[in-house]
Formats: sequence, C-alpha cells, structure tokens
Amino acid sequence: MDVNVAAELDRALAEVRACRHCTGLPCGPRPVLRASATARLLITSQAPGTKVHATGLSFNDASGDRLRDWLGLPRDEFYDVSRIAILPVGLCYPGRLPNGGDAPPRRECAPLWHPRLLPLMPAVRLRLLVGSYAQNLVLGPGATTERVRRWRDYLPRYFPLPHPSWRIIIWARKNPWFEQDVVPGLRQAVGAVLDGHA
Repeated sequence: MDVNVAAELDRALAEVRACRHCTGLPCGPRPVLRASATARLLITSQAPGTKVHATGLSFNDASGDRLRDWLGLPRDEFYDVSRIAILPVGLCYPGRLPNGGDAPPRRECAPLWHPRLLPLMPAVRLRLLVGSYAQNLVLGPGATTERVRRWRDYLPRYFPLPHPSWRIIIWARKNPWFEQDVVPGLRQAVGAVLDGHA
C-alpha cells in the first residue's frame, strides 16, 4: 500500500466528515461513507436513509440486509473497510419527499467529493452501481432495469444493480431473471475481486 495515498485519503476523509456544504438538511449534515486505499470493491449507492444517518454506518438497515444477501456476504465481511468501500452519490441523509419516499441525493455532493476520493482508492477493481442515481452518475442517463439485465456488458469495471429497498420485492417478482441470473453472477464477480482473482 502506498503510504502517501493512505495519508492523503485520511486527510480527505477528515474533511468529508467535517463537511457542512449543504444547507437545510432536515437532520443536519452527517456524511456517511467508508473508504480505504486497499479496498478492492467499491459500492456506490444513493444516499443514507434515516437509520444510517442515526447510526453513521452505511447500509445498516433492511436495504443493507437485502444487499448483503445478494452479495452472499456476512456483516463482518461486508464491513471490512480494507476490502470494501462505500461511497454514496449523496453522503448525507437528504430528507423525505411529500409522497413519503426519500428525497434524491443532493446534486452538489458527488461533484464536490467523488473526484477527490476516487483517485485515493487505487486498488478498486469493481464498482457496484446500486440504483438509478448511482448508475446515472457514472454511466449517464439510462433505464435501470435494462442495465441490470445487461450486467455482463459493464464488466469488469462496473456491475449495475437495482436499489435494495422494500420496493424491489415487487420488481423482483416481475423480473425473475434477477434472482436466477444476476445474483449468481454478482456473487461470482464480487468473490473473484475480493479473493484477488480479478
């Protein structure tokens, strides 16, 4: 591991966690992310929800349970920051929409921090793009379902996934190919990266 990169990442993470750039956040700023210079897998998701905001631990909720199930990883492996980094599109909880769903990630967050943090994670071999906001940020506008269906087209660099919220249960019933084809492919790709074979 490059000691200079690790030190620069530590400085950047301290700045991120002290960030107060966004104003008017309903629960106040609390950037939640996980990063290391040795992580081989990077998960880019939407933004923290209320439970993640309260605990300060990424995917510490039902969505996280579902994502870990897709990945075939127990909690201790999932939270091994030396191997797995988590960098959402928005780092703070953005609040709720009038219809009750979570608001989109703040637009200013990813342009502010992603260009600073991504070069400091040089060991990353695979980036999971979880949900439409992550996919649109990295790949540009497009249809999430079609991207997930065509997951092989994005390897070895990216793996598009739907967002693992409770809404995915109905979507998965309508799209049985996800459990039959995508989940086994995801586990294989993630396993290869974490084992150092990719």
